[in-house]
Amino acid sequence: MAEPLDLDQPLVGELLARCRFPDAAEVTCAVSGGADSLALAVLAVASGRRVTVVHVDHGSRPGSEREADVVAEVAARLGAEFRAERVAVPSGPNYEARARAARYAVLPHDVLTGHTADDQAETVVLNLVRGAALDGLAGMRAERRPLLALRRTETAGLCTALGLRPLDDPTNVSPAHLRNRVRHEVLPLLSEVASRDVVPVIARQATLLRDAAEHLAAEAAALDPTDARALAAAPPVLARLALRRWIQQETGAEHPVGAEAVERVLDVARGTARGTDVGGGWQVRRTDSRLRLESN
Repeated sequence: MAEPLDLDQPLVGELLARCRFPDAAEVTCAVSGGADSLALAVLAVASGRRVTVVHVDHGSRPGSEREADVVAEVAARLGAEFRAERVAVPSGPNYEARARAARYAVLPHDVLTGHTADDQAETVVLNLVRGAALDGLAGMRAERRPLLALRRTETAGLCTALGLRPLDDPTNVSPAHLRNRVRHEVLPLLSEVASRDVVPVIARQATLLRDAAEHLAAEAAALDPTDARALAAAPPVLARLALRRWIQQETGAEHPVGAEAVERVLDVARGTARGTDVGGGWQVRRTDSRLRLESN
């Protein structure tokens, strides 16, 4: 039987003090075997919670099924429960998005992930270049991501201190994925230009923007997005938020509708247009001062 990990090391306590685990006696951690997810499992157990470790194999490369055995051994050394899942990633564009959807389909809704401040900064930059609105620039929510205050170097350091050997995913360096280019090219260049490490700066801005986004979302929730007159009279920032939420919820879209489509819907609400396309085979129409969504 593998020797239990020594969680009494000072580094464990130092990093745990900066984590934000949910107020729950039991948690489930998604663990791929990389340094971030291994650190997540370690710190979750160190927090005193009952932990279930789940490894998801996407079958994306030869030998990937053996990675579950590595994660299972770490779970055993931590005294955590373990479960292995295997998913099939459907064909189509944007492999990362398809793999993520397949992965989360077999994980509980409150699963914890090992995203760090570095991941947060990458997400904000990606959302910026994709034209995301305030929610996108606010980055990832912290609720299911206890390690958002930690750096990737720190999770790697924790694994080294405990004698763990993280699995190496070759796709993490492939320039075929936009996130990898942001990670290995864009952020280092920004740091060079700024003469400082920009990751904590961007992550801190995301936290501030998240507070602003949640405040505005609460105000926008009071608006009826189908009431054209109310939308036309409301502050544009609240009207846009109300429309984005309404359209995404009603259509089941993965991402909020784009800014140009929202402005066209506002024109419909103001009476300068009778209807408009919002993408995904959906249109917004106005009748008797009410907006409605129609499928093409």
